[in-house]
Amino acid sequence: MKQLLFCLMLLCGSALANADVTLTAAQQAELARVAPGVNLTPELVSQLRTIVYDQSKSVDERIRAMQRLTGFSPAEPLRRTVCIWDIAGRAGPIFMAAQDQRLRLLEYGVDIQLEVYTNEGVMVEELKSGRCEAALMTGLRARLFNQFTGTIDSVGGLPTDQHMRMLLQVLVDPRLADRMTTHGYTVMGIAPGGAAYVFVNDRKINSLAKAAGKRVPVLDYDPTQARMVAQIGATPVASDIVSAPTKFNNGSVDVLPAPLVAYEVLELYKGLGEHGGIIDYPLAQITMQLIGREDKFPAEVAQLVREAFFEGYEEIMARLQEEADKVPDHWWVSIPDEDKQEYETMMQDARIQLRDEGYYSAEMLTLQRRIRCTVEPSRSECTNPVE
Repeated sequence: MKQLLFCLMLLCGSALANADVTLTAAQQAELARVAPGVNLTPELVSQLRTIVYDQSKSVDERIRAMQRLTGFSPAEPLRRTVCIWDIAGRAGPIFMAAQDQRLRLLEYGVDIQLEVYTNEGVMVEELKSGRCEAALMTGLRARLFNQFTGTIDSVGGLPTDQHMRMLLQVLVDPRLADRMTTHGYTVMGIAPGGAAYVFVNDRKINSLAKAAGKRVPVLDYDPTQARMVAQIGATPVASDIVSAPTKFNNGSVDVLPAPLVAYEVLELYKGLGEHGGIIDYPLAQITMQLIGREDKFPAEVAQLVREAFFEGYEEIMARLQEEADKVPDHWWVSIPDEDKQEYETMMQDARIQLRDEGYYSAEMLTLQRRIRCTVEPSRSECTNPVE
Protein backbone atom coordinates (compact mmCIF):
# COMPACT_ATOMS: atom_id res chain seq x y z
CA MET A 1 0.00 0.00 0.00
CA LYS A 2 2.68 2.47 0.98
CA GLN A 3 4.51 1.94 -2.31
CA LEU A 4 1.88 4.08 -4.00
CA LEU A 5 3.57 7.32 -3.00
CA PHE A 6 6.83 6.46 -4.66
CA CYS A 7 5.37 4.72 -7.68
CA LEU A 8 3.48 7.87 -8.58
CA MET A 9 6.06 10.45 -7.53
CA LEU A 10 9.57 9.07 -7.71
CA LEU A 11 9.00 8.12 -11.32
CA CYS A 12 7.61 11.43 -12.42
CA GLY A 13 10.17 13.76 -10.90
CA SER A 14 9.68 17.40 -11.81
CA ALA A 15 6.61 16.52 -13.84
CA LEU A 16 4.64 16.16 -10.63
CA ALA A 17 6.17 19.22 -9.06
CA ASN A 18 4.94 21.32 -11.99
CA ALA A 19 1.61 19.52 -12.44
CA ASP A 20 2.88 18.54 -15.90
CA VAL A 21 2.27 14.90 -16.74
CA THR A 22 4.59 14.68 -19.74
CA LEU A 23 7.02 11.89 -18.89
CA THR A 24 10.26 10.82 -20.51
CA ALA A 25 10.41 7.45 -22.23
CA ALA A 26 12.39 6.04 -19.29
CA GLN A 27 9.81 7.35 -16.80
CA GLN A 28 6.97 5.90 -18.83
CA ALA A 29 8.68 2.50 -18.93
CA GLU A 30 9.32 2.45 -15.20
CA LEU A 31 5.80 3.65 -14.44
CA ALA A 32 4.35 0.87 -16.60
CA ARG A 33 6.54 -1.67 -14.79
CA VAL A 34 5.70 -0.76 -11.21
CA ALA A 35 2.32 0.92 -11.64
CA PRO A 36 0.50 -0.73 -14.54
CA GLY A 37 -2.77 0.93 -15.48
CA VAL A 38 -2.21 4.24 -13.67
CA ASN A 39 -3.12 7.24 -15.82
CA LEU A 40 -1.59 10.46 -14.55
CA THR A 41 -3.88 13.35 -15.43
CA PRO A 42 -3.38 16.98 -14.31
CA GLU A 43 -6.38 16.62 -12.04
CA LEU A 44 -4.98 13.49 -10.37
CA VAL A 45 -1.58 15.14 -9.91
CA SER A 46 -3.21 18.17 -8.26
CA GLN A 47 -5.24 15.99 -5.90
CA LEU A 48 -2.19 13.92 -4.96
CA ARG A 49 -0.11 17.00 -4.18
CA THR A 50 -2.90 18.35 -1.96
CA ILE A 51 -2.91 15.11 0.01
CA VAL A 52 0.90 15.03 0.35
CA TYR A 53 1.06 18.45 2.00
CA ASP A 54 -1.90 17.96 4.34
CA GLN A 55 -0.20 17.70 7.73
CA SER A 56 -3.50 17.41 9.56
CA LYS A 57 -3.20 13.72 8.67
CA SER A 58 -0.36 11.32 9.48
CA VAL A 59 1.92 10.04 6.75
CA ASP A 60 0.12 6.68 6.80
CA GLU A 61 -3.27 8.36 6.53
CA ARG A 62 -2.12 10.40 3.55
CA ILE A 63 -0.84 7.33 1.76
CA ARG A 64 -4.10 5.47 2.37
CA ALA A 65 -5.98 8.48 0.97
CA MET A 66 -3.80 8.38 -2.14
CA GLN A 67 -4.57 4.71 -2.61
CA ARG A 68 -8.30 5.32 -2.31
CA LEU A 69 -8.01 8.13 -4.84
CA THR A 70 -6.32 5.98 -7.47
CA GLY A 71 -7.56 2.51 -6.59
CA PHE A 72 -4.03 1.31 -7.27
CA SER A 73 -2.08 -1.51 -5.63
CA PRO A 74 1.66 -1.42 -6.42
CA ALA A 75 3.47 -4.23 -8.18
CA GLU A 76 6.97 -4.07 -6.71
CA PRO A 77 9.22 -1.69 -4.74
CA LEU A 78 11.35 0.93 -6.37
CA ARG A 79 15.08 0.78 -5.85
CA ARG A 80 17.38 3.67 -5.14
CA THR A 81 21.07 3.88 -4.17
CA VAL A 82 21.77 5.94 -1.07
CA CYS A 83 25.34 6.56 0.03
CA ILE A 84 26.24 6.96 3.70
CA TRP A 85 29.27 8.66 5.15
CA ASP A 86 30.53 7.02 8.34
CA ILE A 87 34.11 7.44 9.46
CA ALA A 88 33.94 3.99 11.06
CA GLY A 89 32.51 2.27 7.99
CA ARG A 90 29.76 -0.34 8.19
CA ALA A 91 30.33 -0.82 11.92
CA GLY A 92 29.87 2.87 12.66
CA PRO A 93 26.91 4.47 14.45
CA ILE A 94 25.82 6.57 11.45
CA PHE A 95 25.58 3.55 9.16
CA MET A 96 23.73 1.59 11.84
CA ALA A 97 21.22 4.42 12.24
CA ALA A 98 20.84 4.54 8.46
CA GLN A 99 19.92 0.87 8.50
CA ASP A 100 17.01 1.78 10.77
CA GLN A 101 15.89 4.47 8.33
CA ARG A 102 16.23 1.98 5.49
CA LEU A 103 13.68 -0.26 7.14
CA ARG A 104 11.40 2.74 7.65
CA LEU A 105 11.62 3.68 3.97
CA LEU A 106 11.04 0.07 2.91
CA GLU A 107 7.60 0.43 4.46
CA TYR A 108 6.99 3.24 1.99
CA GLY A 109 7.86 1.10 -1.01
CA VAL A 110 11.48 2.03 -1.62
CA ASP A 111 14.20 -0.59 -1.45
CA ILE A 112 17.28 1.39 -0.53
CA GLN A 113 20.69 0.01 -1.44
CA LEU A 114 23.09 1.46 1.12
CA GLU A 115 26.69 2.19 0.13
CA VAL A 116 29.04 3.26 2.90
CA TYR A 117 31.95 5.66 2.47
CA THR A 118 34.64 6.55 4.98
CA ASN A 119 35.76 9.49 2.83
CA GLU A 120 33.02 12.11 2.79
CA GLY A 121 34.61 14.10 -0.04
CA VAL A 122 34.65 11.09 -2.35
CA MET A 123 31.01 10.34 -1.52
CA VAL A 124 29.97 13.90 -2.37
CA GLU A 125 31.60 13.58 -5.79
CA GLU A 126 29.74 10.30 -6.32
CA LEU A 127 26.49 12.13 -5.59
CA LYS A 128 27.35 14.80 -8.13
CA SER A 129 28.23 12.17 -10.75
CA GLY A 130 24.93 10.35 -10.21
CA ARG A 131 26.36 7.10 -8.88
CA CYS A 132 24.74 7.99 -5.57
CA GLU A 133 21.12 9.01 -5.99
CA ALA A 134 21.13 10.42 -2.47
CA ALA A 135 23.83 10.81 0.17
CA LEU A 136 23.84 11.20 3.94
CA MET A 137 26.49 13.71 4.94
CA THR A 138 27.41 16.15 7.68
CA GLY A 139 25.59 19.45 7.83
CA LEU A 140 28.86 21.22 7.01
CA ARG A 141 29.06 19.40 3.68
CA ALA A 142 25.34 19.80 3.08
CA ARG A 143 25.87 23.57 3.01
CA LEU A 144 27.49 23.03 -0.40
CA PHE A 145 24.08 21.88 -1.67
CA ASN A 146 21.70 23.96 0.45
CA GLN A 147 22.86 27.03 2.34
CA PHE A 148 19.60 27.26 4.32
CA THR A 149 19.82 23.84 5.97
CA GLY A 150 23.62 23.95 5.90
CA THR A 151 23.43 26.83 8.38
CA ILE A 152 21.69 24.71 11.03
CA ASP A 153 25.14 23.74 12.36
CA SER A 154 26.09 27.41 12.91
CA VAL A 155 28.29 28.06 15.93
CA GLY A 156 26.09 28.70 18.95
CA GLY A 157 22.94 28.89 16.86
CA LEU A 158 21.16 26.13 18.81
CA PRO A 159 22.33 25.90 22.43
CA THR A 160 20.59 22.60 23.30
CA ASP A 161 18.86 19.61 21.78
CA GLN A 162 15.55 21.22 22.82
CA HIS A 163 16.30 24.02 20.38
CA MET A 164 17.24 21.49 17.71
CA ARG A 165 14.00 19.57 18.07
CA MET A 166 11.94 22.75 17.77
CA LEU A 167 13.84 23.76 14.64
CA LEU A 168 13.49 20.39 12.93
CA GLN A 169 9.76 20.40 13.68
CA VAL A 170 9.48 23.79 11.97
CA LEU A 171 11.45 22.55 8.96
CA VAL A 172 8.98 19.78 8.14
CA ASP A 173 6.26 22.38 7.62
CA PRO A 174 5.23 22.25 3.94
CA ARG A 175 5.40 26.05 3.81
CA LEU A 176 9.19 25.71 3.91
CA ALA A 177 9.33 22.98 1.26
CA ASP A 178 10.55 25.38 -1.42
CA ARG A 179 13.62 26.18 0.71
CA MET A 180 14.64 22.52 0.59
CA THR A 181 15.40 22.27 -3.11
CA THR A 182 18.21 24.20 -4.81
CA HIS A 183 20.40 23.67 -7.88
CA GLY A 184 18.98 20.24 -8.70
CA TYR A 185 19.31 18.78 -5.19
CA THR A 186 16.75 18.38 -2.45
CA VAL A 187 17.08 17.99 1.33
CA MET A 188 15.28 14.74 2.09
CA GLY A 189 15.93 14.46 5.79
CA ILE A 190 17.75 16.08 8.68
CA ALA A 191 18.86 14.08 11.70
CA PRO A 192 20.41 15.37 14.92
CA GLY A 193 24.06 14.49 15.50
CA GLY A 194 24.28 15.77 19.05
CA ALA A 195 26.17 18.72 20.47
CA ALA A 196 29.78 19.38 19.48
CA TYR A 197 32.16 20.08 22.35
CA VAL A 198 35.76 21.23 22.54
CA PHE A 199 38.20 18.43 23.41
CA VAL A 200 41.58 19.67 24.71
CA ASN A 201 44.79 17.85 25.58
CA ASP A 202 45.36 20.22 28.50
CA ARG A 203 42.57 21.14 30.93
CA LYS A 204 44.16 24.57 31.34
CA ILE A 205 42.90 25.49 27.85
CA ASN A 206 39.55 26.49 29.29
CA SER A 207 39.14 29.98 27.81
CA LEU A 208 39.56 31.72 24.48
CA ALA A 209 42.61 33.57 25.73
CA LYS A 210 44.31 30.30 26.65
CA ALA A 211 43.62 28.91 23.18
CA ALA A 212 46.05 31.42 21.71
CA GLY A 213 48.99 29.66 20.06
CA LYS A 214 47.33 26.25 20.26
CA ARG A 215 46.93 24.07 17.17
CA VAL A 216 43.36 23.52 15.96
CA PRO A 217 42.31 21.34 12.99
CA VAL A 218 40.21 23.05 10.32
CA LEU A 219 38.51 21.46 7.33
CA ASP A 220 40.71 21.78 4.28
CA TYR A 221 37.75 22.42 1.96
CA ASP A 222 36.48 25.32 4.10
CA PRO A 223 38.93 28.26 4.29
CA THR A 224 36.52 30.21 6.49
CA GLN A 225 37.30 27.94 9.44
CA ALA A 226 41.01 28.69 9.20
CA ARG A 227 40.34 32.42 9.31
CA MET A 228 38.04 32.14 12.34
CA VAL A 229 40.60 30.06 14.25
CA ALA A 230 43.35 32.55 13.43
CA GLN A 231 41.18 35.39 14.75
CA ILE A 232 41.33 33.98 18.29
CA GLY A 233 45.11 33.64 18.04
CA ALA A 234 45.18 29.86 17.53
CA THR A 235 47.04 28.08 14.75
CA PRO A 236 44.84 26.42 12.08
CA VAL A 237 45.99 23.01 10.87
CA ALA A 238 44.46 21.89 7.57
CA SER A 239 42.69 18.54 8.05
CA ASP A 240 39.65 16.58 7.04
CA ILE A 241 37.04 14.82 9.14
CA VAL A 242 39.04 11.59 9.03
CA SER A 243 42.49 12.99 9.83
CA ALA A 244 41.49 15.55 12.47
CA PRO A 245 40.76 12.97 15.24
CA THR A 246 43.98 11.12 14.37
CA LYS A 247 45.96 14.35 14.70
CA PHE A 248 44.38 14.97 18.09
CA ASN A 249 45.16 11.46 19.27
CA ASN A 250 48.81 11.64 18.22
CA GLY A 251 49.32 15.15 19.60
CA SER A 252 49.63 16.99 16.28
CA VAL A 253 46.80 19.32 17.37
CA ASP A 254 45.85 20.49 20.85
CA VAL A 255 42.15 21.22 20.42
CA LEU A 256 39.43 19.24 18.63
CA PRO A 257 35.76 20.22 18.24
CA ALA A 258 33.78 16.98 18.10
CA PRO A 259 30.44 15.42 19.08
CA LEU A 260 30.38 13.09 22.06
CA VAL A 261 29.48 10.18 19.79
CA ALA A 262 33.09 10.36 18.57
CA TYR A 263 34.59 9.76 22.03
CA GLU A 264 34.62 5.97 21.96
CA VAL A 265 34.28 5.34 18.21
CA LEU A 266 37.38 7.42 17.44
CA GLU A 267 39.15 6.65 20.74
CA LEU A 268 39.50 10.33 21.60
CA TYR A 269 40.49 9.40 25.15
CA LYS A 270 43.93 8.75 23.66
CA GLY A 271 44.23 12.41 22.68
CA LEU A 272 42.89 13.57 26.04
CA GLY A 273 45.74 11.73 27.72
CA GLU A 274 46.45 12.37 31.39
CA HIS A 275 45.85 16.11 31.43
CA GLY A 276 43.09 16.73 28.89
CA GLY A 277 39.38 17.34 29.21
CA ILE A 278 36.15 18.30 27.48
CA ILE A 279 34.93 21.88 27.93
CA ASP A 280 31.43 21.70 29.38
CA TYR A 281 29.90 24.16 26.95
CA PRO A 282 28.39 23.08 23.61
CA LEU A 283 29.90 24.75 20.56
CA ALA A 284 27.08 23.82 18.16
CA GLN A 285 24.32 21.30 17.55
CA ILE A 286 25.37 19.28 14.53
CA THR A 287 23.32 17.45 11.95
CA MET A 288 23.45 14.70 9.38
CA GLN A 289 21.53 15.57 6.23
CA LEU A 290 20.23 13.37 3.45
CA ILE A 291 20.69 15.17 0.13
CA GLY A 292 19.00 13.66 -2.91
CA ARG A 293 19.12 14.35 -6.61
CA GLU A 294 15.94 16.22 -7.51
CA ASP A 295 15.41 14.13 -10.66
CA LYS A 296 15.24 11.00 -8.48
CA PHE A 297 13.44 12.41 -5.43
CA PRO A 298 11.04 15.24 -6.29
CA ALA A 299 9.71 17.71 -3.74
CA GLU A 300 6.59 15.75 -2.78
CA VAL A 301 8.58 12.63 -1.96
CA ALA A 302 11.17 14.63 -0.05
CA GLN A 303 8.41 16.20 2.05
CA LEU A 304 7.20 12.86 3.36
CA VAL A 305 10.72 11.50 3.81
CA ARG A 306 11.59 14.60 5.89
CA GLU A 307 8.57 13.91 8.05
CA ALA A 308 9.59 10.26 8.41
CA PHE A 309 13.04 11.42 9.53
CA PHE A 310 11.51 13.71 12.12
CA GLU A 311 9.31 10.90 13.42
CA GLY A 312 12.55 9.07 14.26
CA TYR A 313 14.00 12.01 16.22
CA GLU A 314 13.59 10.52 19.70
CA GLU A 315 15.03 7.18 18.59
CA ILE A 316 18.10 8.90 17.16
CA MET A 317 18.55 11.01 20.28
CA ALA A 318 18.37 7.87 22.41
CA ARG A 319 21.22 6.37 20.37
CA LEU A 320 23.26 9.55 20.76
CA GLN A 321 22.67 9.54 24.51
CA GLU A 322 23.95 5.97 24.73
CA GLU A 323 27.22 7.16 23.21
CA ALA A 324 27.35 10.28 25.38
CA ASP A 325 26.91 8.15 28.50
CA LYS A 326 30.19 6.41 27.66
CA VAL A 327 32.12 9.61 28.43
CA PRO A 328 33.40 9.39 32.05
CA ASP A 329 32.48 12.35 34.25
CA HIS A 330 36.10 13.10 35.14
CA TRP A 331 36.74 14.49 31.65
CA TRP A 332 34.35 17.41 31.98
CA VAL A 333 35.89 20.84 32.55
CA SER A 334 33.56 23.47 34.01
CA ILE A 335 34.06 27.08 32.99
CA PRO A 336 32.96 30.28 34.80
CA ASP A 337 29.75 32.01 33.77
CA GLU A 338 31.69 35.06 32.57
CA ASP A 339 33.65 32.83 30.20
CA LYS A 340 30.39 31.37 28.90
CA GLN A 341 29.23 34.89 28.14
CA GLU A 342 32.48 35.48 26.29
CA TYR A 343 31.93 32.35 24.23
CA GLU A 344 28.37 33.39 23.41
CA THR A 345 29.43 36.86 22.31
CA MET A 346 32.23 35.45 20.19
CA MET A 347 29.90 32.97 18.50
CA GLN A 348 27.28 35.62 17.75
CA ASP A 349 29.96 37.86 16.23
CA ALA A 350 31.15 34.92 14.14
CA ARG A 351 27.63 34.16 12.89
CA ILE A 352 27.04 37.76 11.88
CA GLN A 353 30.38 37.96 10.11
CA LEU A 354 29.78 34.72 8.24
CA ARG A 355 26.26 35.83 7.34
CA ASP A 356 27.53 39.11 5.94
CA GLU A 357 30.12 37.23 3.89
CA GLY A 358 27.44 35.01 2.38
CA TYR A 359 28.57 31.86 4.18
CA TYR A 360 25.57 31.48 6.51
CA SER A 361 21.92 31.86 5.50
CA ALA A 362 20.45 35.01 7.08
CA GLU A 363 17.01 33.39 6.99
CA MET A 364 18.17 30.37 9.00
CA LEU A 365 20.01 32.54 11.54
CA THR A 366 16.85 34.57 12.10
CA LEU A 367 14.83 31.38 12.54
CA GLN A 368 17.35 30.10 15.09
CA ARG A 369 17.21 33.39 17.01
CA ARG A 370 13.43 33.16 17.18
CA ILE A 371 13.71 29.66 18.58
CA ARG A 372 16.28 30.77 21.18
CA CYS A 373 13.88 33.53 22.21
CA THR A 374 10.96 31.10 22.40
CA VAL A 375 12.92 28.94 24.83
CA GLU A 376 14.42 31.87 26.76
CA PRO A 377 12.49 35.14 26.17
CA SER A 378 14.70 37.07 28.61
CA ARG A 379 17.73 36.96 26.30
CA SER A 380 18.92 40.43 25.30
CA GLU A 381 18.81 39.53 21.62
CA CYS A 382 15.03 39.08 21.90
CA THR A 383 14.49 42.81 22.42
CA ASN A 384 17.49 43.98 20.39
CA PRO A 385 17.86 41.45 17.54
CA VAL A 386 20.88 41.59 15.24
CA GLU A 387 20.30 38.27 13.48
